[in-house]
Amino acid sequence: MSIAMTDFARRRLFPGDGRRTAIQDITAEQFVERLNAETPERIMEGYAPFCRLHAHRNWTSTRCSVIAIDEGNRGKLRSAYEARTPAELAVLVRWFEGIEPPVANYLLPILYDRAQLAKEGTAIDADWGIVGCLYTMTPDEIPMVPITMLRNALGVEEGGSGVAIDRAAYARSVEFWSKHANWR
Repeated sequence: MSIAMTDFARRRLFPGDGRRTAIQDITAEQFVERLNAETPERIMEGYAPFCRLHAHRNWTSTRCSVIAIDEGNRGKLRSAYEARTPAELAVLVRWFEGIEPPVANYLLPILYDRAQLAKEGTAIDADWGIVGCLYTMTPDEIPMVPITMLRNALGVEEGGSGVAIDRAAYARSVEFWSKHANWR
């Protein structure tokens, strides 16, 4: 099985602007090389047949991407309408500012197979392409953000994957993200 970096993931995971929420201490090329050389500790089925997540021990100083909301940090939540790319519609997002999360124990690259990426207009010369990565304390997937599920259901023309909403998965996502947020 071979893995490649998509341009979409490269811009988000390795933006080159010193962003602390990016993957730290390595280049995109080093990240891909490591994923191709190392057997993951765990492989998880994703939200659709074309999606997989691999759990790797974190070998970087990358910090957890998600923090639990509590009374002590609730006042540091921020929100804005943002689009991930110029072609996508802006959606409401929220995040913490001024919080230093712990270094993640695991990196969980999110992989799409070559056929799905081609359907979305991304050609790769590998079996799987990286579309994102979770930075977690445990080797477990965290629920997809509800707005990402909605975007996926809108179809590839709106930046999604074309996968219909699973109501039970959406409810689990809302439960989780009502109590957690990303940070910047």
